Amino acid sequence: MAEKKQVPLRLSARLYDQIAAWAEDDFRSINGQIEYLLSECVRQRKKDGKYVGEDIDKAPKIDIR
Repeated sequence: MAEKKQVPLRLSARLYDQIAAWAEDDFRSINGQIEYLLSECVRQRKKDGKYVGEDIDKAPKIDIR
């Protein structure tokens, strides 16, 4: 397994709490959750070459019949 780099990271208490809750829901450690989220962002960027989707500013279409 490749050596992992250590990166100091400062988060607001609110963001930390939200990530901690999410990590618990996904049965991951907080570090594992942060690594997972960053990996997914990098994978998505490689896939479409953009940081965010093209439709980020468009309102979602909702059909409530």
